[in-house]
Amino acid sequence: MSSDIEVCAWLRDRGAETIAHPGGTLYAHLRRVGRRLAELGQSSDVQMAGLTHAAYGTDGFDVVLLDHTDRGPLRDLIGAEAEDLVHLYGACDRKRSWPRLATTGTVHDRFAGRTVSVRTDRLTSLVDLSIVNELDVVEQLASVSDAHVAYLRELFAAWSPAASAAVRGEVGRVLGG
Repeated sequence: MSSDIEVCAWLRDRGAETIAHPGGTLYAHLRRVGRRLAELGQSSDVQMAGLTHAAYGTDGFDVVLLDHTDRGPLRDLIGAEAEDLVHLYGACDRKRSWPRLATTGTVHDRFAGRTVSVRTDRLTSLVDLSIVNELDVVEQLASVSDAHVAYLRELFAAWSPAASAAVRGEVGRVLGG
């Protein structure tokens, strides 16, 4: 696995510093997510996944830094476990997966067009990464509708059984009761 410095250089080489995103650039967002996961005590694999979580694009952000079929370069850079989480995160069809994610432990893979089961330990990592990503976006937006905050509170409450205690605490801190 490469160092943060090498991963950040890789992100810059792919133009992440020039891609607009709430709070400035995609690069700044990826850095904030990676740092927050570290502050919340997540493993180095989850931190690296947080730092690169949008590499293959996401269901909510369609800019692609690396084609999802060319997984080798990212795997070599951040390690197999971290890259696997990035791929799962990017593949997740949010509309079809998020509402029942914590209860079913399945993700509809938008890349492959099929549903996949997620290991219990990987489910917590996916939920924690997804929550931290959304919290960063909420904090960076100038105005967030009450309806969106209510939606996230409801979603994160449904995900609570799969989320780590530290991330559940962060939800309460950022979104309140």
